Amino acid sequence: MGSVMGKLKVVVDWDTCIADGVCYALCPQVFEAGPDGKSQIVEEYRGDKPHEGFVPEDLADCVDQAKTACPTGAISVERVE
Repeated sequence: MGSVMGKLKVVVDWDTCIADGVCYALCPQVFEAGPDGKSQIVEEYRGDKPHEGFVPEDLADCVDQAKTACPTGAISVERVE
């Protein structure tokens, strides 16, 4: 289409993450296991910290599924321009 899409800021709250793994099972394009098993953002989309990043909007469905499935609600998603 050529229209510029927004991005999604995705943050994993490591205080509430229990390393369940459902997010990286459902959405491996965005989430991966960190050194301790807790979820982090894949290197391609990662920001300054491993547990936050900016993801293209075409991955919104994937991110939303992971967010919904997370048993502790550790994933937050925010639209940014």
